[in-house]
Amino acid sequence: MLRALRRALAVLLLWPLVHTLVIVGDGLRDEGREADVAVIFGNRVDEDGAPSPWLRERLDRGLSLYRAGRVKSLIVSGGLGREGHEEAEVMRRYLESRGVPSARVIEDRDGYDTYRTARNVREIMTARGYRSAFVVSQYYHISRSKLALRRWGVDEVYGARARLSIGPRDPWSLAREFLGYYVYLARPYGDVA
Repeated sequence: MLRALRRALAVLLLWPLVHTLVIVGDGLRDEGREADVAVIFGNRVDEDGAPSPWLRERLDRGLSLYRAGRVKSLIVSGGLGREGHEEAEVMRRYLESRGVPSARVIEDRDGYDTYRTARNVREIMTARGYRSAFVVSQYYHISRSKLALRRWGVDEVYGARARLSIGPRDPWSLAREFLGYYVYLARPYGDVA
């Protein structure tokens, strides 16, 4: 009895560490293939209207996928931030200023969180006949982003992490993603047919 209790306790204590390592491994893996679209998840916009460093890293990664011919279009998803700027609009302008044709940038202005972005992206992809997508975000956000798109019915989802920059907020971000993964597993998803 005591041995079984110790084993159960060990599993309970080790599970967060093991799953966090899986999240890191998944986020760091470059899935070198092509897809119809890259979904660039929003992040904070600075008060002056410029993308924050984290958002710029995501945009630059999406831009590199587009320039390499690995995606046909870019979906930029975000909402109205506390700073008063529409993230998706700022993202679109950034990409267009770097040579991406406006017809290749699709805005989702209702991407206030990963769940809504995934729902909206599924609708955009269905309307345009797209079947495959890269999710573009920081490494710790890739697993949950892929899960959300798959749960909304996008079967071919690959990760494309933004430039790796380890920061002091990463432990918090990893803990949030560990818990968030299970929240997203339990969340209801609408009709995906």
